[in-house]
Amino acid sequence: MSPDELNCRLTKISKEILPLPGRGNTVERHRRLFEIGREDLILAKLAEAHWDAVAILAENGREPVAGALYAVWASEIPGQPVQLNKEAKNIRVVGKKMFCSGLGIVDRALVTVSDPEPCLVEIDVKSNADTIEMDTSDWKTEAFRSTNTGTIVFDRAKISGPIIGEHSWYLDRPGFWHGAIGPAACWAGGGAGLLEAALESKRDDVHTMAHLAGIYANVWATETYLAAAGCEIDESYSDCTAAMLRALRVRHLIEQACTDTLRRYARAYGPHPLTMVGETSRRYHELDLYLRQSHGERDLESLGRTLLADKAIRIE
Repeated sequence: MSPDELNCRLTKISKEILPLPGRGNTVERHRRLFEIGREDLILAKLAEAHWDAVAILAENGREPVAGALYAVWASEIPGQPVQLNKEAKNIRVVGKKMFCSGLGIVDRALVTVSDPEPCLVEIDVKSNADTIEMDTSDWKTEAFRSTNTGTIVFDRAKISGPIIGEHSWYLDRPGFWHGAIGPAACWAGGGAGLLEAALESKRDDVHTMAHLAGIYANVWATETYLAAAGCEIDESYSDCTAAMLRALRVRHLIEQACTDTLRRYARAYGPHPLTMVGETSRRYHELDLYLRQSHGERDLESLGRTLLADKAIRIE
């Protein structure tokens, strides 16, 4: 997908109105994210962030700017807090953020700030062009290069409107955990894309057939996890502990299934599609990288500690 094709597709997708989490049709929201991931992971990564931003704004009672493409930039550099500075009637952002996707592509971004207190702000990226320095040179892999992911330096960038929510609202709300399932839905779609590539292969030896069946089962499992999670979110939107437990277990299960799909695909089909079939190679390596958005054992530790701490949790 060329940059022009990507921008055209993103523009079209951003006009879609996805069901918001917990409003009665979260299953369809997960399904749409899955479908976009199956179509293209670069597209999914940018579209998921846009739809997440729209959901965050809605949870705070705010409307997105019509026609604007959004990002969510929430990574933190240890020891280098992004700061809010008050200047007369304006509040400005100062500091550096890494892993910001959509540089030069998105119109607006929701940005986490940690000093003087944790909060979330909205920034009009286009109108702050003279106060924002973007650098994608530190992105060394070809995977996800078209997402224009890199480092941003804010030099007194002006925020749009008031701070979004109370201090720490971004992390403390149940929607944070509902939204955390969005990337996992995209991971699952990426795995389904590899299944489609596998089904196009002419290899039919017994070992390949066994791995093909394993990949198929993984895709079915991830779709089932997403559907079940969507139903649960609609049933108990405001329970933050339940939301955290759900998100962590669903992300773990989907990450494990997709990791197994990557392993099986490489073992079954060998180096040829991973090196000489452009779209398949790109999907494989992008899915592998995208899965690292999972925090792995750190998330499992959080899940385990929460299970021990909350005596009301029961294993059904």
